[in-house]
Amino acid sequence: MIGRKNGGRASPFLLVFLSFGFFLATYNLLILVMHKTGRGGVTEELRDPVIRRPDELREGTGAKFHVALTATDAPYSKWQCRVMYYWYKKMRDMPGSDMGGFTRVLHSGNSDNLMDEIPTVVVDPLPEGLDRGYIVLNRPWAFVQWLDKATIEEEYILMAEPDHVFVNPLPNLAHGNHPAAFPFFYIKPTENEKIIRKYYPEDKGPVSNVDPIGNSPVIVKKSILEKIAPTWMNVSLRMKDDPETDKAFGWVLEMYGYAVASALHGVRHILRKDFMLQVHMIAVTDPPWDTEVGQKFIIHYTYGCDYNMKGELTYGKIGEWRFDKRSHLRGPPPKNLPLPPPGVPESVVRLVKAVNEASANIPNWDTL
Repeated sequence: MIGRKNGGRASPFLLVFLSFGFFLATYNLLILVMHKTGRGGVTEELRDPVIRRPDELREGTGAKFHVALTATDAPYSKWQCRVMYYWYKKMRDMPGSDMGGFTRVLHSGNSDNLMDEIPTVVVDPLPEGLDRGYIVLNRPWAFVQWLDKATIEEEYILMAEPDHVFVNPLPNLAHGNHPAAFPFFYIKPTENEKIIRKYYPEDKGPVSNVDPIGNSPVIVKKSILEKIAPTWMNVSLRMKDDPETDKAFGWVLEMYGYAVASALHGVRHILRKDFMLQVHMIAVTDPPWDTEVGQKFIIHYTYGCDYNMKGELTYGKIGEWRFDKRSHLRGPPPKNLPLPPPGVPESVVRLVKAVNEASANIPNWDTL
């Protein structure tokens, strides 16, 4: 396994050697897993990965899942984790929830001042320079370490992120060996077949076997994630090391890494559009984002929300009213943020109210 360097910079030769060693280890693991799945292991053919669960199963199957939140020790990450953990605790014990325990997987290598507030396991970051400035490459490596060192009572794991807010009690959406995932409109394996084939060879099957997902949110059996995680890490590192792939996938490269790694292990996901709603706008040409919370379970606040005082969205322009998590890189947003003007979608209003409620109830919000 990759070890954290103590002292000076790792030499380029050492970094290459460590990466190559990881690739060889994962390749051997992958061959073993594929051999087992061919004899009735984790794979089970899905004619259509988009499966609508019966309404009565919204109350959950009773199988608890552990919430795993990967994070850094930056102030920007900390305040989002505090909001996320507040809403986890509020939704955990409500009817219809299958939430179990919670762990913040802190991949900074050192403890921080949230250890007493949020259950946390500290793991090492990648060796210096290996992420090439793309910090989310630490996520799969964090999961590899956490799964190896932690005692996790639940059979299932939800992989989550700091900018997630639970807005309804979340049941276990997975079904047996089939994980549940949110389909992202911008993850398009079949439209990137040439690149995907570098990591998912033709003898594994059609490119459509690669689900249009990232690693989060995903509810997956712990035993399956233990097999996927090393492959996810190595595929992501290989993708980042390939200029063509890096240019094509950009900031979603690690998401493609998880999707490809899952397919290599024969794992297909149940795609749940109600898993999450997205409160963000990238460009005028984007598909409509979610304007109402309804029965969805998680708000994901990726990009800034900008509106004029008439409640009209200001495309690509800072609005008279705005909420953008990136406005608060060095510390938490102030308490009692102003609510959006009339006419702004309910999902945006719900997000701001959720942040305000959390900041009003979390001790030492402004001073920690």
